[in-house]
Amino acid sequence: MRTRVLIAGLAAVGLVAGCAPAQNTPAASGGDEKTGTIRVWLFDEANRAPKEAAVKEAITEFKAAHSGVEVDVQWVPVEGRADKFSGAFNDPASAPDVAEFGNTDVSSYAATGALADLTGDLSSWKEGADILPAVLETAKSGGKTYGLPWFTGIRALYYRTDLFAELGLKPPTTLAELTETAKTIRARKPELYGISVGGKYTYAMLPFLWAHGGEIAKQDGGKWKSTVDSEQAKAGVTAYANLLKADICPPEQCANLTGTQSITAFAGGKAGMSIGGDFNRKAVEAGQVKGKYAIIPIPGTEAGKIAPAFAGGNLLGVFNATKRKSLAVEFTQLLGGAKYQEKMYVAMGNLPTLGSVQQKLAASDPSVKPFVDTLTAGTKFVPATAAWSKIDAQNVLPTAIQQIATGGKDPATALTAAAAEMNKAFG
Repeated sequence: MRTRVLIAGLAAVGLVAGCAPAQNTPAASGGDEKTGTIRVWLFDEANRAPKEAAVKEAITEFKAAHSGVEVDVQWVPVEGRADKFSGAFNDPASAPDVAEFGNTDVSSYAATGALADLTGDLSSWKEGADILPAVLETAKSGGKTYGLPWFTGIRALYYRTDLFAELGLKPPTTLAELTETAKTIRARKPELYGISVGGKYTYAMLPFLWAHGGEIAKQDGGKWKSTVDSEQAKAGVTAYANLLKADICPPEQCANLTGTQSITAFAGGKAGMSIGGDFNRKAVEAGQVKGKYAIIPIPGTEAGKIAPAFAGGNLLGVFNATKRKSLAVEFTQLLGGAKYQEKMYVAMGNLPTLGSVQQKLAASDPSVKPFVDTLTAGTKFVPATAAWSKIDAQNVLPTAIQQIATGGKDPATALTAAAAEMNKAFG
């Protein structure tokens, strides 16, 4: 899930990921009434007004096309969504018809049996073929699609153009250059972080792991097994943890930083660079560095390469218990279609999941291009298993990053322990 400005990433958008309790009984099946009220759960925002305005416009359009239909939206705080969704999973009568949720929650939510399989609905939808394949994969579990990808969250490298000009620096073209550039900034401007990143910022670390050829986990005989202790993964995690050093971003200040805190430091003029999402641009624009920054894809280990980014994002899904299945699907497709994806981009900065809308926005807004280029170059995702929510909630990878950064454990020891914890969760 892609997290927003108010949420530590991540998400989301992160990205925020939560555990959904298993449901012991099959989810109730609903019906297909053509009138009545559709109940919709959407995530609340620190600045909800623009999002709410776009949603209200969609509701007005939907009601005009469906006589006798009302749409009731409930705004759900992300921090409290676990209890909210748990109640819906265990009591179908309390479930909404349509809900927004993070893509890192798909597998755990699908395991409850409460979500409707939308595979056929998206296949027959006229705009369905425009959903980017890599993004659509994040909506799947067990070969079925459980949500319409509403927006995607891609991270890239933010850097201070004024500072780079003053110090005679060029944007880094490799991860090694990124590290050296960060050291130069810190050495010449000791009041700044060379790059603001955090030990609790998993989704900033993952491009380093993947760029070095590592993986989080692999499936073997249908069972997931952690691979964070491989040599490639160790090299990537260590490269990231080495940014949390006194000569770049001191561990006593940065080891506990989240994604939101990292980008807040950059927006406040306290860092020369940071790793942030497309969804962070409004926060940066509202900060001290407005007009004094640029964005490029996170570079890979070789010049000209782009490090794979985590494909975060949120989905719109339908609950099996809905009594108005067709109406729920139609509303989901309206709100998740091209018209309202573009409106949500204007309102909240959300990167669309439809290729045609992305290309349209990239042509008119140059700051979108680095994120689209990153998505085009290839993204990766977390293991598609309900166990990931548990691993994420237990801060397994952040703990390893912090141990390496602070010198509490050497990389091999820290990642061996992390792999063991992950394998416990995988079962």
